[in-house]
Amino acid sequence: MSFRKVVRQSKFRHVFGQPVKTEQCYDDIRVSRVTWDSTFCAVNPSFVAIIVEASGGGAFLVLPLHKTGRIDKSYPTVCGHTGPVLDIDWCPHNDHVIASGSEDCTVMVWQIPENGLSQPLTEPVVVLEGHSKRVGIITWHPTARNVLLSAGCDNVVLIWNVGTAEELYRLEGLHPDLIYSVSWSRDGSRFCTACKDKSVRVVDPRRGTVVAVSPPRRNCHPARVPRVPSCPGPQEEISQPYPCPLVLPAVPVSPASPWGAGTVLLTTPPRVPPTRRRSGRTRGHGQCGPSSWLTARSLPPASAA
Repeated sequence: MSFRKVVRQSKFRHVFGQPVKTEQCYDDIRVSRVTWDSTFCAVNPSFVAIIVEASGGGAFLVLPLHKTGRIDKSYPTVCGHTGPVLDIDWCPHNDHVIASGSEDCTVMVWQIPENGLSQPLTEPVVVLEGHSKRVGIITWHPTARNVLLSAGCDNVVLIWNVGTAEELYRLEGLHPDLIYSVSWSRDGSRFCTACKDKSVRVVDPRRGTVVAVSPPRRNCHPARVPRVPSCPGPQEEISQPYPCPLVLPAVPVSPASPWGAGTVLLTTPPRVPPTRRRSGRTRGHGQCGPSSWLTARSLPPASAA
């Protein structure tokens, strides 16, 4: 005689997480309270950078990964901005180079010593000035060296040659409202943006045009776009290099920086079948159900393919 199973079996029924020990955490860090949609943190294989509270300007901590535990309040910071720091991003080609955007309308590039900071760092390597309002988004090009993208509250996207501190491209009039997020494609030929008008755009920076745009979504909150795979298009458009003497061909990121070697692909999980209540009515999932969710999964680096 077979008995009917009452409890549904699950592989994760007896799986429990183990909290990290206190000595393996970064404790007593005064994270910035600026009201800006940012991660306030950036990490690479050598350092972790965190935007912190600072008086008289903006600053962020740069800690070696092995320096865990309680962080002294007098620990040296990177403090060259005259306004609060809004975004930071490590260079994928050099673990000792980091860029920062601030409310002072500037982008600064910093060189971090090999052993970390022993005294406050106030002199940047390069200062990039071109925005008329605060700079809230910065991201490095995934394959070309010394190419940096910045976006500000002036709805302007600038692509810089960090080696010469000059503008490569200035993209104006493509976004009617505030830009929430920017993400490069895997090969760096195009980038994707999320805007306050509830639309997602794919932009070709060489031509300065919008390749594709999604219709505005209803009841959509501020969104962020992850790194997307290569955008389809003619091969000759992708093979053209940036007009910059320091640009490398579109090759995978060096093994020394595996953090930027992967990519993220948007996938849609299968639709969950509706469940039936005791009253006989069917309960399904509407437009906001699991069938419309976007999940992210990591892809292996191009070199491993």
